[in-house]
Amino acid sequence: MANIRQIAKEAGVSVSTVSRVLNGHPYVSAEKRRAVEDVMAKLNYSRNINAVHLFRGRTDMVGIMLPSINHPYFSRLVEGMSDEALDLGLRLVLCQTGYDENEERRALALVKEKQIDGLIVCSKSLGWSEIAAYRSFGALLSCGEDAGDRISSVYIDHYRSFETGIRHLLSKGHRKIGLCMSRYVSSSSERRRAAYMDALQKIGEPYREAWTFYDCYGIESGADVMRQLKAMEDRPTAMIVTGDQVAVGMMAEAGKHGWRVPEDLALMGLDNQPIAEVLGLTTIDNHLYEMGREALRMLRVAMTGPEGGGEAGIRRQEVVYELIARSSV
Repeated sequence: MANIRQIAKEAGVSVSTVSRVLNGHPYVSAEKRRAVEDVMAKLNYSRNINAVHLFRGRTDMVGIMLPSINHPYFSRLVEGMSDEALDLGLRLVLCQTGYDENEERRALALVKEKQIDGLIVCSKSLGWSEIAAYRSFGALLSCGEDAGDRISSVYIDHYRSFETGIRHLLSKGHRKIGLCMSRYVSSSSERRRAAYMDALQKIGEPYREAWTFYDCYGIESGADVMRQLKAMEDRPTAMIVTGDQVAVGMMAEAGKHGWRVPEDLALMGLDNQPIAEVLGLTTIDNHLYEMGREALRMLRVAMTGPEGGGEAGIRRQEVVYELIARSSV
């Protein structure tokens, strides 16, 4: 297999010139660059990328740890990260974990083994203490959840955003409000549930377990929830739903049974996915695309300089949310 010394000899240039061509260095004459590239093509030369990474001390690759690619919430985050990665000249490595703790550890091991320069954690099952232990090996960042003083974060205030949505339902005269969520056990679910329970307490309404639904992730989940509501004699007049796709499933199923939205059931979604605008769904816009871009920018800063130790090296950026009022409430 050809090496750069052979290429330099055949091209009639120095080894350093070949190295500059290989690394895209701008200060090489067009004539010498063409000579080197012609010889590389003739010898069918291919770089040993692992050796390049070892020499440069970086891979320009960033890991994205997420439970599922096929979910609108994570897809929107990754879209923002992908666009920012293009601008920054970085490549993304998607690590789909399905909330399996061993898979999450494998993703973290990529940082320890220097296969990637940093890792963005979009959602996880592992505790932050275990995750933060990998900070000594590379840059880590939480996207969507505040990790406190353990690793840097770009995040949403899940309590306040949910509280804003419930207040909007209350302003429209709704007191019988149901809840539809994805995971039961997660910090974001806990904060949203706390906002819901606090709101009920303030208006003197009891918590009704039958009006609370979990493990809802897509359109079919929403349709199933609506079928369960239809079977109830006492049911809510409004639902707050953590996911526009789920809320859209509820809207579609409601139409099959002749229910009107919002007259018979008001619906509020979350995340302001494109389908929400098309169908007039009231929702909370958590600016996921912008959050994804900001996460890449923050991680790049951490990758290009030492984060430091303790709280001094931790950056926390809260993303502003926005109520988008449409016709479903």
